[in-house]
Amino acid sequence: MPGVTIKSQREIELMRDAGKLLRDVHLRLGEEIAAGISTLEIDRLGEELIRKTGSIPSFLNYEGYPASVCVSINDEVVHGIPKADRIIKDGDIVSLDIGLIHNGFQSDAARTHAVGQVSEEALALMKVTEESFFEGIKYAKAGNHLHDISNAIGYYCIERGYGVVHDLVGHGIGRDMHEAPQIPNFPQKRKGILLCAGMTLAIEPMINIGTGDVIFHDDGWGCTTADGSLSAHYENTILVTDGKPEVLTL
Repeated sequence: MPGVTIKSQREIELMRDAGKLLRDVHLRLGEEIAAGISTLEIDRLGEELIRKTGSIPSFLNYEGYPASVCVSINDEVVHGIPKADRIIKDGDIVSLDIGLIHNGFQSDAARTHAVGQVSEEALALMKVTEESFFEGIKYAKAGNHLHDISNAIGYYCIERGYGVVHDLVGHGIGRDMHEAPQIPNFPQKRKGILLCAGMTLAIEPMINIGTGDVIFHDDGWGCTTADGSLSAHYENTILVTDGKPEVLTL
């Protein structure tokens, strides 16, 4: 993995464009999620929406991943492979993780959706996961350290009784989907690198109702909670500035 890159003003503009396009794809897909639809249908619509913008689905064939949208349901943490026989049901929570490439630059974001009547504990999990992202990016400012973000996310969730996934982390992003640095969502002893204006980061809390431990599937992609508890995922691509960070995918 190459070193951390500082984006030029032109590169930042291109990443803003990619972020806005991805935001719109998420909004459109969120309107389509309902009981009875298959995860494969979501993936096909996602790819269609991405290509209509003149963009490329960045997940498709990435290290062999066979789809454009990661669709993960209930205890699936991330990287669920869409299938025709995987049908969404009332009461499910469904995480969509999507990336696109536009004019050579990447954008990455994830959302967890409630389908129909979901449990109160599921709604609370989704709320805390999203809130933890915003707690974390309060520290995404030039002059702070990377692990200020990690600590804020991790402690926010741990103090509320949730499990934070350790085996998967956020990342830098730019021309490549996964750039340096890695961004843990759990508390760190070290400070991590100094944050500088022009860094672009994909920050993505993955939070479980139970343990933070996960099980990786034999397909090389699927990942579920070790205890079968619900998991939520919330991610945005952000720009570090000298002041308040800019969220590029909102």
